[in-house]
Amino acid sequence: MTTHEQAPEAREGASRHLYPASAMIGDYLRAAAGLVPTGAIFATMPVAPVPATLLGGFAIIFGIFGLRTALRHNTSIEMTDTEIRAYGLLANGLIERTISWAELDRLRLSYFSTRRDRKSGWMQLELAGGGARLSLDSRIAGFGEVVRRAADAAHERQLHVSESTAANLEALGVRVPEWQIEHR
Repeated sequence: MTTHEQAPEAREGASRHLYPASAMIGDYLRAAAGLVPTGAIFATMPVAPVPATLLGGFAIIFGIFGLRTALRHNTSIEMTDTEIRAYGLLANGLIERTISWAELDRLRLSYFSTRRDRKSGWMQLELAGGGARLSLDSRIAGFGEVVRRAADAAHERQLHVSESTAANLEALGVRVPEWQIEHR
């Protein structure tokens, strides 16, 4: 049974957000591209200690990446007017994390470019409040909706955001008042 099946049904008025398989396939392929050749080398020929250590290190890195991908893929986000809740094994814990919008004390929206012209990349939303932390990337279904609700909560709580977060929010069509931008 996957974590998606273990998470309770979305409550009335709640929206459910998942990482679709189509968005995760690239990460699964990247993990396999590192693990399969390494495994094939170890399985088909003797390897001296130094190269074995290097290959083993690469296998560990790609294995951890594959595991993190699987855990993120099995995370389910439920959002209501009062809170955001993550179910799954990657909800920065083992089973569940909840952040009440009334307790939100951190919002950071980062953009990671995959090209020099900054026309391709992904965003990562980091939220914290009430002792809980949550991190989502833009591949999750309904990412813009989650960002807009988090920005509204930050505004209601009069949270300041960094200039880069404000610029990234504006790129998604979320207006940030000047008083809310923390200038450094």
